Amino acid sequence: MILSLLLLALIGGAALWLVLEPLRRAAPEDPDAPERTRLAAERDGLYTELNTLEDEARRPGLERRAALTLRALDGLPPASRARNPGRSRTLALAGVGVAALLTVAGALTFIPRWQLASLDAGEAKKVQAVLKLPALKETAQQTEKGADYLAWGRAAFDSANYDQAVSAYGNALKTDPRQPEALRRLGILLLTRGEQTGQQISAEDAQRAALLIRTAAQLAPEEPESQLLLGFALSRFGQDQDALTALERYRTLDPAGREADEVITAVRARLNQSDPALSLYAGSCASCHGAAGAGGIGPSLRESGLSRAALRSVTVNGKGAMPAYPKLTDAELKLLLDLMEKWQREG
Repeated sequence: MILSLLLLALIGGAALWLVLEPLRRAAPEDPDAPERTRLAAERDGLYTELNTLEDEARRPGLERRAALTLRALDGLPPASRARNPGRSRTLALAGVGVAALLTVAGALTFIPRWQLASLDAGEAKKVQAVLKLPALKETAQQTEKGADYLAWGRAAFDSANYDQAVSAYGNALKTDPRQPEALRRLGILLLTRGEQTGQQISAEDAQRAALLIRTAAQLAPEEPESQLLLGFALSRFGQDQDALTALERYRTLDPAGREADEVITAVRARLNQSDPALSLYAGSCASCHGAAGAGGIGPSLRESGLSRAALRSVTVNGKGAMPAYPKLTDAELKLLLDLMEKWQREG
């Protein structure tokens, strides 16, 4: 902290000297004055608009324009004006003070936004988490509150500081052992520790990780991440059908989520190789009813109350938006009906 203050004072002194030195002597009229005035007015207008903005969707565009305006101002040659030395020095000192305040405010508000504007959503989230991490860690260690430990753990997890995430979530569980987020994230970190360290995870640790993730899913079944991490863990243990059910549930809870796509594709491929009914279903039905029959564009087959005869009629003849499949052989139709009835029993 002291070193930072000294460095800031040194920079401020250098800036002050650079501002005051040209004022000791007269200079010719600034040829860039009209352009400088125009850019300064545009900058001030953008600042005003940003400070009073109500439509947040316009903020990134305005911030980019402000950044370009400041860049254009910085690109102009330094202005030199002949003024009264005493008055000029006073104005220069005041200008340096205002500039310092604007610089600090910009560093805390606009500059991070401009930097993040060039990143995708995932990268921007990671950068923001890294920036928040030290303060969140300090707060959690001071207050020892569960909510503060969770905030620290979340920032550490999102920024891939997994050692800190383990520490933060472990302390959160000491305050409340029924924290779904802490349970499932500790579980997945334990399960994937081998990928981070290059060491093989033991069977005991694998079972412990699975228990943490399952417990979190039971405590918070409606949270998308619970189903996502449960599906991932189940796939690691070779329980592909249960994994697919959990991952399809994740997609239902978070339709915009894409984190399960690769795992779902891999699980489907494994299932389709060993189960002809699933292979047939995947080719004709999964795009509407979900890979595990849990629903999607079309209704859930697991929640269906239709009889076998009704299922057969709808499959062969179609109904509403459901297309007909009259060319299915008797053997193929039997496979599909058996699969749908099985899902009805499972729910």
